[in-house]
Amino acid sequence: MVHLCEAHGVSQRRACDVLHIGRSLVRYLSRRGDDNDLRDTIKRVSTERRRFGRRRIHVMIVREGFEVNHRQ
Repeated sequence: MVHLCEAHGVSQRRACDVLHIGRSLVRYLSRRGDDNDLRDTIKRVSTERRRFGRRRIHVMIVREGFEVNHRQ
């Protein structure tokens, strides 16, 4: 995208139109946090307790102090 704008001297709007993508896609900035610790904990718990499903793993992770779902 940036290459198209610089090499051909076109605007961002024009480049997005040519590529058939929305401008909001180009300007998108993720607000997602780093969840590597949470992923490692989920993997550790699921290997220790192989028969546990997602609900029981969720309960164990919450007990360890992780905020698993920010919406609740």
